[in-house]
Order: sequence, then C-alpha cells, then structure tokens
Amino acid sequence: MADVLKFTEDHIWLRVEGNRAQLGISDYGQAELGEVIAVELPDVGDEVEKGEPFGEIESVRTVSELLSPLTGTITATNTELEDHPSIVNEDPYHEGWLVEIKVSDENELEELMDADEYEEFAAGEEEG
Repeated sequence: MADVLKFTEDHIWLRVEGNRAQLGISDYGQAELGEVIAVELPDVGDEVEKGEPFGEIESVRTVSELLSPLTGTITATNTELEDHPSIVNEDPYHEGWLVEIKVSDENELEELMDADEYEEFAAGEEEG
C-alpha cells in the first residue's frame, strides 16, 4: 500500500500515523528551491503552532521559512540533514524528511490537501 500523504500550499508533505505526523518538502517544493545547502530544524520537545515557522531551509536560490501545518510537539528531527542537506533533493519523501510532530489537534489534518488536490495546486502554480 502506498503512503497516504497530505500536503500544504507551502509544499510541505505529511505522513500521518495515529497522532504523529512526519513532515518534509514535496518533490515540487524541492525542485522550486533548487539545491538545498542547509536546513535549520527545531529541537525535540519544542512546541510548534499551525502556520508558524518551525525552521528554515536554505538553497542556492533562497532561504525559506518552514511553516508548520499543525500544532503539536516535535518528537524527532532528521539529524542527517545537518551534514547532508541535499538528501531533501535526492529523496524528499523518505530519507529527506524534516521533523516528526505529535499532533495536538487532529481536526487540523482535515484542512490539508490529498495528493490529487496538491497535484492540481502545484500544476496551477507552474502555469502562474
């Protein structure tokens, strides 16, 4: 069975299992950024708020804030990215994950796009 991913308009993907969500940058998002050269992530135990920055991702083109799609607590961060930020480009949906969040309000998940909706959204951005 394929992973069921949810997406945000900020090109963040979420893989939700129970009350935990793993987050990363979508393939479209990493392609837009270009080569990722640094990732700044929060500490385990940090609280994050929906719509608030939880870190930064720096590419050869730009520095972008990472906005949390959910409210919750950081339970894990991908420490591999400290030394190898390019993993975000190479394998955005697996090895290139960013953080894991313990979800405070599962209702927030309902506001996210599924893969088909996101594909349409991203295609619209390309045309824009």
